Amino acid sequence: MSPTEQELRDLAEQLGECMTSKGMKLASAESCTGGWLAKIITDIPGSSSWFVGSVVSYSNDAKQSLLGVSADTLTEFGAVSGDTVLEMSDGLFAHTNADIAVSISGIAGPGGGSDDKPVGLVWLSWGKRDKSVFANPFTFDGDREAVRRQSVKQALENLLELLVCE
Repeated sequence: MSPTEQELRDLAEQLGECMTSKGMKLASAESCTGGWLAKIITDIPGSSSWFVGSVVSYSNDAKQSLLGVSADTLTEFGAVSGDTVLEMSDGLFAHTNADIAVSISGIAGPGGGSDDKPVGLVWLSWGKRDKSVFANPFTFDGDREAVRRQSVKQALENLLELLVCE
């Protein structure tokens, strides 16, 4: 089931409290979500104290020029892949002072899917600077908006789990 705007905001508020208590900063790179994660975060007053910003890299050109994703990675694995989201996160660490990075790339639909990469497939990367950075695929159901909402929710939940936040 697709999360509501309030559910997303509640998760973002929890993340903000955790980031603040740990004195950490977050940056995001978004493709299929088009900045929705950043929007939910910046809806929270005071989020500038812990949120550095977001790069919306919807096209492959933007992934390359703004985040340093390799053309070879995009050719070999595609924009919707673990390799790509890991390089997106690396780009965030290279260009910001963030302690934590999260990256999202997927196929929200209704078109664009294939047998190998169906509509609803979303890759997320998240992790700490100079520590392990994870990349996992998720498959979400529903229409374009539902896939995007679920992607934002999953990203927030992954970050809360990474930081061991209650």
